[in-house]
Amino acid sequence: MSEALALFASSWFFVAALLAVLSDAFLPLVPSGTLVIAATLHLSDTHTSPFLLGIGVALASFSGDLLLLKFARRGAAWAQRRLERKPGAASAAAHLLAALETKRARTIVVARFVPGGRTVLDLAVGTTDRPPRRFLRWSAVSSAVWATYIVGLGFLNEHTFDTTWLSFAVSCLAATAISAVIARVVQRQRRLARETEAAEPVTVS
Repeated sequence: MSEALALFASSWFFVAALLAVLSDAFLPLVPSGTLVIAATLHLSDTHTSPFLLGIGVALASFSGDLLLLKFARRGAAWAQRRLERKPGAASAAAHLLAALETKRARTIVVARFVPGGRTVLDLAVGTTDRPPRRFLRWSAVSSAVWATYIVGLGFLNEHTFDTTWLSFAVSCLAATAISAVIARVVQRQRRLARETEAAEPVTVS
């Protein structure tokens, strides 16, 4: 407990990082990954284990999903309007809901790494009448996976490079590149799925 108190009392980086992770479910433009990397690089100053920060990040990430899902379920019309306001968000939501039927685990985990994917997925699930238990179970898993990845990325680069600014720059560039590659793969899969549906013959009874 004393280690946790020292972690959050020593710098505003840690509080800001956790708040960013929680809020970027609602506001995808919040640079949560960047702030988590900055907080990770600051761990050596507080002599704190990255494991503790990882737990905090995972809990904040899951809490953001849980809150947005609750908001979406209580205001399904609001959630639907929000999806329809953004170009491509409605079709992305439909694709994600279809993918949940056959590839639930992979869909939820991958969405966490795609910019805006977490928000679209939470809103999409919130507008349906599906029981949220299975979704939240895999949301918790994806939160832990992402927290391990982003904290581990900062920790690894901190011990690879001699200067903090270089570690920060390399970590941010790597995170951006990985997200871009995953987003490109997801877009390609969506395009192939649309082409397959368009190519299927229409049967007339």
